[in-house]
Amino acid sequence: MKTEKKRVGTKARIRAMKERQGRIAAALFLSIILLIVVFSVYFNYTFMTQPSNQPNNPVFQLKAAIVDQASLSPAGGFNKVFVENVTSTLKQVGYVVDYYSGERVTVDFYRNLATYGYTVLILRTHSSATIQQGEEQVKAPVFLFTSEGFANDRHVMELLTDQLMIASYEAPDPPYYFAVAPRFITSSMNGKFQHTTVIMTGCDGLNNTQMAKAFIEKGAKAYIAWDKAIYFSHTDTATMHLLQHMLTERQTIKQSIDSTMKEVGPDPAENSTLMYYPPEVGDRKIEN
Repeated sequence: MKTEKKRVGTKARIRAMKERQGRIAAALFLSIILLIVVFSVYFNYTFMTQPSNQPNNPVFQLKAAIVDQASLSPAGGFNKVFVENVTSTLKQVGYVVDYYSGERVTVDFYRNLATYGYTVLILRTHSSATIQQGEEQVKAPVFLFTSEGFANDRHVMELLTDQLMIASYEAPDPPYYFAVAPRFITSSMNGKFQHTTVIMTGCDGLNNTQMAKAFIEKGAKAYIAWDKAIYFSHTDTATMHLLQHMLTERQTIKQSIDSTMKEVGPDPAENSTLMYYPPEVGDRKIEN
């Protein structure tokens, strides 16, 4: 009986030790969990409050682009005075300005143009609202020239769906280039414009409203262009005046166009007039 009591007492002590070890292990486990939680909270707080050279919400930057497809063409050419004047006007009111020379203006350039964040977009490009059918020229949606030479094994789907056209400076004579139609803007252009003001300085930009509507549908705020053919010597001068009125003098779009037309007048050869679309943006200003 004495031995049995001793054995029972030993079992009780062993059981008590195991229970104590279990409590210690549980306490250690809870302590580790608590330390992990505290460290996680501290790390997140430090990370969120620590100054950074790359803030999560960077200051919005005004960006403008001069897309100079016409710089490569005989009728357009590179106009240094125009580029320097427009760049200076934009920079004076806080814009960062990107310049795209003619060779960079390809189909894929237009495809990605809306993703670059420009709020002022100057398209110094050849354009037209007529196409050659046999011996006749017939009305068409406005299309914008690229400087990408036509090849029948490229952009086949876009050609078949009337998103792209085949254009030449002296239709129907070569060389031939791809040209962007309104359906390309709405169907194949990536991204959205950020309330962009588009100034299209080539021919026939508002001969009809299809290209204007495409840009507006893609997020542009306003589209400014000529209603007929235009010479680059005239449109370059007019665009410089227009930007001065809109950006430096802070006139509305309608006031800026009216002031420009009073100063430079319609194109002397084609009687082209500078216009804007849609009509309700006439009393708006370009934000800078």
